Amino acid sequence: MTLWLVLFLMTAAAIFAVLWPLSRHGAVRRSGSDIAVYRDQLAEIERDLAAGLIGAAEAEAARVEVSRRLLAAAGTSGVHAQGVDRPRALWHRRVAALAALVLMPAGAAVLYLMLGSPFLAGAPFAGRQDVPFEQRSIESMVAQVESHLEKNPQDGRGWEVLAPVYMRLGRFEDAVKARRNAVRLLGATPAREADLGEALAAAANGIVTAEAKAAFDRALAGDRDNVKAQYFAGLAAEQDGRAADAARIWRTLLQTAPVNAGYRTLIEDSLARVDSGAAAPNPGADDIAAAESLSPKQRAEFVRGMVERLAARLKSDGSDAEAWLRLVRAYLVLGEAEQARSAARDARNAVAGDAEKIKRLDDGLRRLGIEG
Repeated sequence: MTLWLVLFLMTAAAIFAVLWPLSRHGAVRRSGSDIAVYRDQLAEIERDLAAGLIGAAEAEAARVEVSRRLLAAAGTSGVHAQGVDRPRALWHRRVAALAALVLMPAGAAVLYLMLGSPFLAGAPFAGRQDVPFEQRSIESMVAQVESHLEKNPQDGRGWEVLAPVYMRLGRFEDAVKARRNAVRLLGATPAREADLGEALAAAANGIVTAEAKAAFDRALAGDRDNVKAQYFAGLAAEQDGRAADAARIWRTLLQTAPVNAGYRTLIEDSLARVDSGAAAPNPGADDIAAAESLSPKQRAEFVRGMVERLAARLKSDGSDAEAWLRLVRAYLVLGEAEQARSAARDARNAVAGDAEKIKRLDDGLRRLGIEG
């Protein structure tokens, strides 16, 4: 409302600036005093001639000059006094005034509608600060798809497209909803069931719940070679305390995986957790203590390999509080205090839903000198 008021006042000021000169008369009328003066001068010349103050030739020259001025003054005064050009000038001023009153606002409005954005909604300035361009683009696209799905909730393809974006943004509950709708509207397939199970596990902080396990079982029933369902089946076995079953599942998965498969490292690290002979063991308290007796360079190289492997495992499954403590201690041994504090924060977030693990984690971090 304030913007339109300002625009109105600016338009009014522009119109006033145009009309003001048009409201004034273009010609200045003479009062007739010049004619009276010139007539007095002619009379004075006659008196001077009669008194012998000037000669006949001088008197004649003076009469000619004054008469010329008198005629010029009388002609100009007569023209303007009679208003010969006044009707035409008045008509011109009225046309100019009408054009200013109508054409200027109309022209400004047309230009604004052509070049401006009168229907573009504004956005708070603070909300546009410090947000990466890529994130703004993704969020904008998500908002558009969400708006579409509000009007077309039966668009299964839309839900299926939106679900992985929700996973990327960490909106796991929304991902569960989207993948459930995709299964319901497009039909159950091994791939969709495995995706649903993945979203359910992510929403449960990496725990393969009974509902997630059921989804993976349905996926494997339709496709025994589904990699995602096989991996989570092994993770479910590990979380149930069946390490041998988990090792068997993951070992089989590794045997059938292509050499350049991107998921091989994840499977190898997972297998190392449940089968110490499958890969180099994760660092324990004894390993770190032995490393402390080496030279700084040897100790760094010794610990670095184990730390990287452990960090990768915890990134995919952060439910092991003791493993987090080992990782924090390893960073401290390497002299990377900031990394240790960052790992401690990640650990608290990973086990936030388990009060017992939180207590064990806090007690261990306190012993390592990391508080809060």
